[in-house]
Amino acid sequence: MHILQLCPRVPYPLTTGGAIAMYDVAAGLVQAGHRVTMLAINTPKHHQPADALVHLGPNFWLVTVDVDTDITPLRALKNLLLSRQPYIVERFISPAVAAKFKELLTTQSFDVVQLEGTFTAWYAGFLTAQGAKSNRPTAQNLPPIVLRAHNVEYSIWEMLAGRSGNPLKKWYLGDMAARLKKFEKWMLHRVDAVAAITDDDAQRLQAMGCPEPVVFIPAGVDFARFQPDPLVKSKPRTLFMIGSLNWLPNLEGLHWLLREVWPILHAEMPDVELHIAGSGTPDDLLRPRTDNVFVHGFVASAPAFMQQYELMLVPLLSGGGMRIKIIEAMALGKAVLSTTLGAEGIAVRDGHDIVLRDTAAEWLDALRAWGRQELPVAAIGAAAAHTATHTYDRRRVTGQFVDLYERLRPVPAA
Repeated sequence: MHILQLCPRVPYPLTTGGAIAMYDVAAGLVQAGHRVTMLAINTPKHHQPADALVHLGPNFWLVTVDVDTDITPLRALKNLLLSRQPYIVERFISPAVAAKFKELLTTQSFDVVQLEGTFTAWYAGFLTAQGAKSNRPTAQNLPPIVLRAHNVEYSIWEMLAGRSGNPLKKWYLGDMAARLKKFEKWMLHRVDAVAAITDDDAQRLQAMGCPEPVVFIPAGVDFARFQPDPLVKSKPRTLFMIGSLNWLPNLEGLHWLLREVWPILHAEMPDVELHIAGSGTPDDLLRPRTDNVFVHGFVASAPAFMQQYELMLVPLLSGGGMRIKIIEAMALGKAVLSTTLGAEGIAVRDGHDIVLRDTAAEWLDALRAWGRQELPVAAIGAAAAHTATHTYDRRRVTGQFVDLYERLRPVPAA
């Protein structure tokens, strides 16, 4: 098959969960013998050269369009006053991208179009006459459109708004959530199928009135990138957290950890170290600290960073979708302490291949047990590695996408 994949950024280098999720779909399809043309919005933040993905081989083509998606106060204010679109979506709407999208569909033959996430979903409406799927001009002979839902975005912003103590911020987050909910309901009726990255998100989408088929297809990972180095030993009595800190739910969770958990833990176990890494780290977090918290900022290799430390922390309080960094840590044999929401959509069991706790008191109890060496870190890590490699291998997940595409292909006329 020939798949046209529309991405909100060039998914390279593989430093964020979103980039890895998009890249591994393309790479998995090419590895399975299919052809992929990727149309990627080339953003200032993640700008890449035209040959960034040439290593994927001759059956992969990358087409990029430069779009300024940077967030500015003036643009945000203009959006708030003059637009009905959610600002985080509007940033990715570009006439140049729409024109290139239409050109590709006009000049090439595709079996499936896959839109990666909410930020590209507007282009499904662009392709349909009058914005309604039933009114597509038959002369266009458009292929089936699949929306890959990385998150149910509005639910994340609702959670953030619900916990905000600043009245103005609470109002703005709530307004963004309402706009996103309206937009996401609209987009669900402009595609032919939705592939949700977690079963929980599939259920949320169905509750929003999403037409069938809505299928659950998790993120897949190429585990060749996550082979533990037997020469690297974790430093004892160390904790770590890694994730993009320009994503609000990650930043919210980190602030909760540093405010509600760490002061008490540090007072009780002053020798324990907490290491934090992630792109987009705010300047205030990069200032030197005296409480054994070490903020590394962006790290070039997530596996190398993870292997240095003992227990991974995922203090996520708001969010959706799937935390690919958890899968990567599990593949490396790492034990993970997460909130239930942080591990949502991942096939794990508390006490077997992960540790799940939700309140600050529960986190402290788990960390005290870890400090007393009563938490079986090695056994949990070994079970985690087995779960990851047997459930989230890229080849298995690629097969699920191909099965969905086959279901959507028109039946040839007799």
